[in-house]
Amino acid sequence: MALWRSRAAAWRLLRPFICPSPIANTAHRSFSSAVAPDMNNQSLIENMKRELLHLDINSQIGSCMPLGAMRIGTIIHNIEVNPGQGGKLVRAAGTSAKILKEPTATYCIIRLPSGAEKRVDSKCRATVGVVSNPSHGTRKLRKAGQSRWLGRRPVVRGVAMNPIDHPHGGGEGRSKSSGSFGRVSQTPWGKPTKCGYKTASPKRRK
Repeated sequence: MALWRSRAAAWRLLRPFICPSPIANTAHRSFSSAVAPDMNNQSLIENMKRELLHLDINSQIGSCMPLGAMRIGTIIHNIEVNPGQGGKLVRAAGTSAKILKEPTATYCIIRLPSGAEKRVDSKCRATVGVVSNPSHGTRKLRKAGQSRWLGRRPVVRGVAMNPIDHPHGGGEGRSKSSGSFGRVSQTPWGKPTKCGYKTASPKRRK
C-alpha cells in the first residue's frame, strides 16, 4: 500500500512534465514574458522536493534492493543466498528477518526466524516487510478429511512397520532397538532424520 502511494505521489508530481494540459499551454501563451512560467516551475520543483523528503525507499514495504543499501534494524524477507540467484530464505507465511548490524561493502549479518544469525553477501537482494498471512500456522483443521483436501497423506510411524518396510520396523512388542541392535533415527531410505548429513563447513558456521 505504501509503495502504491509513493508511485501515485510521483505520478502526481511528474504528470505536468509528461503530459501538460492544454489549459496550462494557453495560459503560458497569454504571458508576454517567460517570468510567470519560470515561477510556476520553481514552485512545482519545491513541491516535488517537499514530497520526496517523505518518500524514504528503505521504509517502503515491498521495496526490493540489495542488503548493502538497507539500514540497521530493517525487517526483511525473501532473501537471496547468492547474488542474482533469487529469494531462498524467509519465505514462509508470517515470517521475517532483521538486519542486526550496519551492512558493510562485503557482507551483512541478519537474524533468521529460527534465531540463528547468518552472514550474507551485501550484493544479495531482499524485500522490505513481513510475509503476509501470519495466522497460517494457527489455523486448525476441522477433520482428517480436510488434511487430505490439502494433499497431505497419513503419516505412519516406522516402529509400527515391518523390517522390510522401514529401518525401524520389526522387534518383539514395542521395540525401539530395531531388532538386535540400536540405530539412530532414519528415513525409510536409511538417511539420518534428526539433522540429516552435515553439509556446511564448520569454519563457515563461525
